[in-house]
Amino acid sequence: MDVSTIKSRSTSKQGVIDCDFHQTLKSFDDLKPYMPRVWWPRLNEPEATLPITIYKPVPLSRRDASPGNGLPPGSDPEFAKSDALDRYNITKAILTGSLLTVSALNNPDYAAAVASAFNDYTLDHWIPSDDRYLASIVIATQDPILAAREIDRLGSHPKVVQVIFTVSSREPFGQRRFYPIYEAAVRNNLVIAFHGGGEGDGINPPISAVGTPTTNFERHNILAIHHMSQMNSIVCEGVFETFPTLKVVFVEGGLAWVPHLMWRMDKNFLGMRKEVPWLKKKPSEYIIEHCRFTTQPIEEPNNDELIQMLRMMRAEKTVMFATDYPHWDNDTPKFVLNKLPEDLRRRIAYENAAELYGINSSELVKEGEKIR
Repeated sequence: MDVSTIKSRSTSKQGVIDCDFHQTLKSFDDLKPYMPRVWWPRLNEPEATLPITIYKPVPLSRRDASPGNGLPPGSDPEFAKSDALDRYNITKAILTGSLLTVSALNNPDYAAAVASAFNDYTLDHWIPSDDRYLASIVIATQDPILAAREIDRLGSHPKVVQVIFTVSSREPFGQRRFYPIYEAAVRNNLVIAFHGGGEGDGINPPISAVGTPTTNFERHNILAIHHMSQMNSIVCEGVFETFPTLKVVFVEGGLAWVPHLMWRMDKNFLGMRKEVPWLKKKPSEYIIEHCRFTTQPIEEPNNDELIQMLRMMRAEKTVMFATDYPHWDNDTPKFVLNKLPEDLRRRIAYENAAELYGINSSELVKEGEKIR
């Protein structure tokens, strides 16, 4: 089968679910109608949600994704539709937001107010603009009780499909103080998403296990250690035994680390399982059943090694496609999906996400083409 045929089948007819699509504000003033006036002056400060602590020479978002008139990339739902959804035949886009680093602020009340305002802004301005957009509830994790209230406030909205927060934190997310968040997610039948961001910022610990690196290049190489740490925590602490219906997505953390960590956890479980008597299965079984991983930023070895890695982590069940639009290193469906054999391409492009988020498969069919 030639490449042009693959492109036609994978992007034009079958459609794609994008599991990491970043919407943002035109300015922080957009939040003011949705939050108490007491916080308005703080919104006018530089980097109102978080001071960035390491220099990043490459801008976070692509300049060509700007809708013009000096507006930030990803700030206009109409432009994003034509620039990304229509261009790449994206059938559904899971909105993941741009203010996730509120979880690194020292003031938990301000952080919760920003997250809540951003959620309302998204539901008012993005969700009505196109049926392809689906929303995530952004929460601040400093106060899990406030976070649970926010989940309950919006969890029944028909276009809300998950709860999202940054993967970096002061304590591992498997610990019991975070259980109110998981209880609220399960109560509202929502997925939990851990997204990269906030590493070493604000109240969060350093970017690496040995301190703060010198360059963003060094930081970017090791971002997956935060995803690894959180997955290790929630599995070993028995979160999936306490919440057996909970599903967790690890967003924007790469993939190559997953087989290695599963193997290491299973091997250590043989010798240390007395420490975790609540675990009834091997760690890898919890991971394959409850955890999902997005493609961007996918590692890029030669194609045979890439497919071998995906097979090792049961990608036909665990991996979902993501563009990370409009960030500087975002991936297009053609770049990622055309590397894959048909069975993996179909599962990763849309079926895994459709099953996870409860999206009707008939919505993924274009022009009467049946899913094979």
